[in-house]
Amino acid sequence: MFDRRIAARVAGCSLTMSLIAGVTVLISDHRSEPPARPAVTIAGPYANLLASSDDLGPSRLDHAQLTVGLRESTRPDPLLHWAATKGLDVRWQSGEDWAIVEGAPHVVADAFDVPVHDYRGKQGQVFYASPQQPEVPAAVRTTVTDLGRILGFTPHREARPDFIPLDVPSQGLTPTALLTAYNANPLTEAGFTGKGQTIVFFAFSGYDQGDLDDFASMSGLPPLKPILVGGQPSESRAETVMDLEVAHAIAPDARMVVVNARPTLEGGRTYERIAEMFDATNQQFPGAVWSLSIGWGCDALITATDLKPVQSALERAHRNSTSAFDASGDTGGLECKGGPNWSSAPGPDDVGLDAISSLPGMTSVGGTTLSTDENGQWLAEQAWIDSPLSQGTSGGVSKLFPRPAWQRRLTVERDSGKKQRRLTPDVSALADPFTGVRIRFDQQDLVGAGTSQAAPVWAGLTALMNQYLLANGGQRLGDLNPLLYRVAAGAREAGFRDVMLGGSAVDVAAPGYDLATGLGSPNVAQLARDFLAIQKGMAPR
Repeated sequence: MFDRRIAARVAGCSLTMSLIAGVTVLISDHRSEPPARPAVTIAGPYANLLASSDDLGPSRLDHAQLTVGLRESTRPDPLLHWAATKGLDVRWQSGEDWAIVEGAPHVVADAFDVPVHDYRGKQGQVFYASPQQPEVPAAVRTTVTDLGRILGFTPHREARPDFIPLDVPSQGLTPTALLTAYNANPLTEAGFTGKGQTIVFFAFSGYDQGDLDDFASMSGLPPLKPILVGGQPSESRAETVMDLEVAHAIAPDARMVVVNARPTLEGGRTYERIAEMFDATNQQFPGAVWSLSIGWGCDALITATDLKPVQSALERAHRNSTSAFDASGDTGGLECKGGPNWSSAPGPDDVGLDAISSLPGMTSVGGTTLSTDENGQWLAEQAWIDSPLSQGTSGGVSKLFPRPAWQRRLTVERDSGKKQRRLTPDVSALADPFTGVRIRFDQQDLVGAGTSQAAPVWAGLTALMNQYLLANGGQRLGDLNPLLYRVAAGAREAGFRDVMLGGSAVDVAAPGYDLATGLGSPNVAQLARDFLAIQKGMAPR
């Protein structure tokens, strides 16, 4: 008979099955273990979040959980046995190096020897959390490497572009000027318009089909009719309308898909839900280009273990040749500012990265101010910063991830020691609302803005490059970051325009890689040829 308290979710199957049926735990097997080290009180933005919320006392909610990292991707029997003795459930998927441990909040609190309370946030949300980071229990140290947070709320970021009306001198870039600025014309003039490619937008906001119809008509482009998955996310429309129109301006024959990402905010299991959303999208639209202009908390709120489900899902999508772009953020490198969730004086705790954008498997996109001539020809670019409005491109040094192999040759002042952490952004594109793309929103002609504009720019350009590569004996780009840094290290042609001016609230642009604009903005025709040369094994120039 199944023990309903201990279960594993088997890949590809919703059947919940016992992992300890038929296992006898003998009293003689119990050995004395060294006591666990005392839990540590979590500081920084996490502490700010709890301090700005009302402590309602020991949690009365039905459920609490945390993610645990595993030493191996085989069945974690010691964890399963330990959880059984504590009255906890374990969910583990075959082949993964992480698992979810869950149960009633008081049971989780007792098992990990930390308090778990309910809190009411500044926006009225009620969630469970522990102010302390638990240690790995001594009984499972041979199996479990680390633990995530006990936190049932993830502050999310929904970009709200500060659209500029068309009384500014430039009046926004037209599709033709946008393609010209990033030297994508040689591809489009050769017939590469995104045909056969799919661009997926993960969104917290909806869209008005009337805006999309108007944009396509006034731009002389084919109709823009997205596929909607999961229903309209919300009544808010600005972000998704901009993303769709910007990508359509670049790749008008690509299939556009909008995935409702709001369910990831429900039920206190955000990162697991993101992974499930990514897996479902990967199955339905394999080989697509993903664009995200939203965020699920800063990297100082959580641990790398919390993000293991998302990274695993990204890796599965990469194996299907998916490329994924995420906006680095619009707070000038201060992604850990609490906004409506907590308030504190500006300080070091504000410095941080968007957690999902900082994943090694995600291509993080920063923002620039773009200068062109009247025909759209590129003249100059600098890091986007608007100090009076506390806006600008975000980036920096990860608190969670080590330096990936493809970034190890880089040197930046903020990470010049032995730590060698993941650096963001990876690349950049136009984000300044005074130099953005002309869009149609709420029956008005406006100019797009933010790194949430830069991400769909890269997504649209990647759709063009994928079509070009396939037509010339290559393959879809898939996991893009290793290729980007290989091109930057020495390619046949200059695939990037180095951005050396401007900065964020934390970092300055500089020759080569920098923490404001990454490797720079794309020189698309040359970048596409670089990718093709790499895929065909041609040596760098």
